[in-house]
Amino acid sequence: MSGTANTTDGMSTPQLFQQMAFLNWLSSQSDSSREALMTLTGIGVARELFNRFTGQDRVDYFKSECIQSIAEFVRTHPRASEAELSAVVNKNVLLFAARVKALESMPIL
Repeated sequence: MSGTANTTDGMSTPQLFQQMAFLNWLSSQSDSSREALMTLTGIGVARELFNRFTGQDRVDYFKSECIQSIAEFVRTHPRASEAELSAVVNKNVLLFAARVKALESMPIL
């Protein structure tokens, strides 16, 4: 998922910012900290809705898997012929396309 890589404790960067804003609001209860918390929470909700409606996070994941699979083949088969490389690329691109197409039939929420 792009832009939300988890750290070792499992919290993504947007989650960390939201938690920091929440902690700030809990400690101060000020209007400005409440507004910051509302803004960050709203951004997180909007981003999640966008990803659910568009499937963009899954498309990015599938794209990354496709590229990694091709790169792994090239790494483990440095002397592969152009035909072999073309076949592997074609297979992986077709798999990527099929996975993206399957997203069209998945429920949004």
